Amino acid sequence: MRANASDMASVDTDKRGSIRALEWTNFFLADVQAGLGPFVAAYLASIGWQAGAVGRALTFGGIITVLLQTPAGWVVDRVSWKRLILVGGSVLLALGAMLLAFSGKASVVYAAQGLIGLAGPFLGPTIAAITMGLVGARLFDCQFGRNQGFNAAGNLFAAAIIAGTSHFIGSRAIFYAVALLVLPTIFAALMIKRDDIDLELARGGCENETDECGGKAVLAKLAKDRVLLAFLGCAFLFHFANAAMLPQLGELLAHGSVKAAAPFMGACVAITQIVMLCTAVFIGRYANRHGRKGLLLVGFGVLPIRAVLYTVFHAVPALLAVQVLDGVANSIFGVVSILVIADRTRGTGRFNLAQGALATAVGLGAALSNGFGGMLMEKAGYRISFLALGGMACLAFLVLLFAIPETAHNNTESNQLAKG
Repeated sequence: MRANASDMASVDTDKRGSIRALEWTNFFLADVQAGLGPFVAAYLASIGWQAGAVGRALTFGGIITVLLQTPAGWVVDRVSWKRLILVGGSVLLALGAMLLAFSGKASVVYAAQGLIGLAGPFLGPTIAAITMGLVGARLFDCQFGRNQGFNAAGNLFAAAIIAGTSHFIGSRAIFYAVALLVLPTIFAALMIKRDDIDLELARGGCENETDECGGKAVLAKLAKDRVLLAFLGCAFLFHFANAAMLPQLGELLAHGSVKAAAPFMGACVAITQIVMLCTAVFIGRYANRHGRKGLLLVGFGVLPIRAVLYTVFHAVPALLAVQVLDGVANSIFGVVSILVIADRTRGTGRFNLAQGALATAVGLGAALSNGFGGMLMEKAGYRISFLALGGMACLAFLVLLFAIPETAHNNTESNQLAKG
């Protein structure tokens, strides 16, 4: 069902304060866990860590994230204190950043990655659950696009602060800056009114649902949903191809010029976030009106192109221009993947559990990507590593093209899952 401007205005009037607080929570949270990855990689390389060791450290945090993603979605489905999940996760991110600021020793870095990996699984599903609980399924597409726009603006703001801090104070200080950014996140999360969140809608129930959602029959049907399973496979392949590209580019530059590494990574992240800021709201509206698959094909299609261009260009301005493709891919996947999950789980009461499964696929792909990329860099060099990742991106595109139908037109089928 499509949303129109009057519908959005009506919801904004009814719950304007909570929706604005949700948007600012997205801004300040700014996906700190993902944003830390490239900076951690560049920082560790600049203090003498080898590519394989950097990959193993990032993989450690990714493994913790993978193990907790699906249970985290289950928890978000079940509990009513969703705002406190955001507060607790933000505190863990701050502690992880502080540990990185204190020391570059392996034990400290692994502890920090553990805390960051522990927080991450709960944040994304909780934001999406609160969004669904505030605006309902009919307006979710548009509002989630707005959320991602605020998230991109927050990432851009954080990248600017981190780049400036590293230039004038030093590379360790960037982690203090990240920790400080958690404080307004907590304040914004607590400004969301608990009573404005419909807990049934927040877990994927329908506005007019009369039967109990989320029973064992529903779980069994979701587990047999071939479209959902194929999409989880696509998400795994996409992030296996994508996650290691920017960190290993940062490592390459850090070994060539330690002082230039952090500002370059800040510029790369900034370009990605500018693209996401400019496109996220449009993507949410376009997906609401025209469907999901065409957008996803564009997002998946630019990834192998980006991998090849990293092997062709060596000048910094050209490499920065390539980051526009990263922004396109991440903007589309960040918005549309959650919409696909919402399509396949509507009326089941298991929206957040399925989000957790998606995040598990994403986290597993990202974790293995860093280890795989680090190994290839050590044994075969950066060029082979980028091309191998590009090959995985081509495989992801082909699976999406041939195995995933348009989900926006299949909501009736998804709703039948709740009926058993």
